[in-house]
Formats: sequence, C-alpha cells, structure tokens
Amino acid sequence: MLFGEYHHQIDEKGRIRIPARLKAALGEDFKVTKGTSGCIFLFKELPAKFGEVPLSDLDAQRSLRLFYSSVNELEQDNQGRYLMPRNLREFANIKKDIVFIGVGNRAEVWAREEYEKYLNGIHDVNSVKLPDFDKAIAGLQKYGV
Repeated sequence: MLFGEYHHQIDEKGRIRIPARLKAALGEDFKVTKGTSGCIFLFKELPAKFGEVPLSDLDAQRSLRLFYSSVNELEQDNQGRYLMPRNLREFANIKKDIVFIGVGNRAEVWAREEYEKYLNGIHDVNSVKLPDFDKAIAGLQKYGV
C-alpha cells in the first residue's frame, strides 16, 4: 500500500528521484500516466478491470485510449533518477517543486503549487487541460475502475 507525502524537486532536465518508500512499493517496472485533477499517476500495475471494458462501449473505449496513450515506463539512470516525459510534465504543470503522495494502489506526482491549490479547494478542474481527461476517466466508473 502506498501512503505518505514527500516533497522533492525536478531538475532542469526533467529528472526526478522517487522517494525510497514509494519506489520500494512500486517496484522496478512501474507505469506513469496522466492522472485526474491534473496530477500524474504512478502504478505498480495498471488496474486489471481495464481489461473488462467491452469493445462495444464506445465511450469507455475512448476513455481507455486516452488513458493508455499517456502510459509510459520510466528508465532509471545510474544515479537513481527518472526522466519524466515532457508531455506529462506539461500536463501536470510541473516546473520545479513537486509533491509525491501515496494513494493506496498508486502514487501521485503534483506540481507543488497545484497540490496546494487542490488542498485549499481552489484547484481549477475546469481549466483547459483537465476536463476532457477527467471526464474520460469518469466514464470508466460504471466498470468499477
């Protein structure tokens, strides 16, 4: 189980260090993807229920396409850092200060400023980049995802 809050920074080349406790729980082959509310999700394993979504549910298939098209596997360099893809950094508005949080079956990476807004209830989930992805992921709810 993943839990806790950890404050770190991303370097100028887009590399991050994952907190040791989260890294141990995620393992070596974890996946990163766009998350909801403008964060980045880190999964040890992608939810198995995604495989149960019928091909005939076109809205749910759109959701899966959006989700899976943003999945990446990060490679660790010899100094224990991971290069976070530019498209994910831009999606999450990550510039320098980041916050990792453990959320049960996943970890999340937030731009510190966005996380503070979220905690204070002023996070703009109606901004340009979020509604399509959040709405798409919500479309999988009926499948228990």
